[in-house]
Amino acid sequence: MKTELSNKNATPQARALYGFICENFGKKIISGAQECPGRRHHDLEMNWLYDNVGKLPAMRGLDFIHDDYEGVVRRAREWNARGGIVTICWHTGVIGNTYDDSKSELPDFDRLLTEGTEENALMLNRWERARSALSELQSAGIPVLWRPFHEFDGGWFWWGKAGGEAFIRLWREMYNKFTNDYKLNNLIWVLGYSGAVKPGWYPGDDFCDVVGSDNYDGTTNSRAWPLLKEITEKPLAFHESGILHPIDDYVSDGCLWSWFMNWHTKYLIEDNDLSLLKEIYDDPRVITLSDLHK
Repeated sequence: MKTELSNKNATPQARALYGFICENFGKKIISGAQECPGRRHHDLEMNWLYDNVGKLPAMRGLDFIHDDYEGVVRRAREWNARGGIVTICWHTGVIGNTYDDSKSELPDFDRLLTEGTEENALMLNRWERARSALSELQSAGIPVLWRPFHEFDGGWFWWGKAGGEAFIRLWREMYNKFTNDYKLNNLIWVLGYSGAVKPGWYPGDDFCDVVGSDNYDGTTNSRAWPLLKEITEKPLAFHESGILHPIDDYVSDGCLWSWFMNWHTKYLIEDNDLSLLKEIYDDPRVITLSDLHK
């Protein structure tokens, strides 16, 4: 397994977190839960887990959706102060800032990736906002599992609608901009396929650190595992999930992911059996928030 970060200038905190991920990959699974992006409901999932399961996940998922940079930074700092791991995704349009915008916009990729065009300027303006927030976290010594442009091979978000070659150009453009120009050395880059894991979309080992797949079909997502293994030797993550399974199922299916990330609201609270969640969080092979303090 490749245990070096793609960014040779990564911060000590990012290196330490990636080392922790690599050390535990194949042995234990890190628990995660995505917070609800709705205003005044950001702690819904964490409070529910603590009240009903008795434990908190090691990893908290956040989202820059709705241009909530200030709020995400605040909650990321709070979670890090508790010893937790922070991962951030981003539902965004080139122009808009909502989930609908991320699905409905259809930019001209040639103009989008050409310096000096209006489309490129609009995209970079939005990237600058994310840069400012991520830079604040870097100054605070907080590493971030950064998961932009997720489910790209699904074709439902604008960043995947122009096909694999266009997406690879886009991903590399962001990677180079954030790493070389913005000097964001606290990022661990998470490349997030859909459940399909289609060929022809991989930007290369030099442009990501963790590779994974989303799936809401109620399985352990074992179908994606060998497809991802063919692509890279990096750690593999189940970075969006609905229904969870006993850890023995992931082991027997040959897909003990680096982490699982329960999606928010109904996907965690309504779709999962509470007694099974307790079993999962009590399993010694599952890393919870309290385990990070040991």
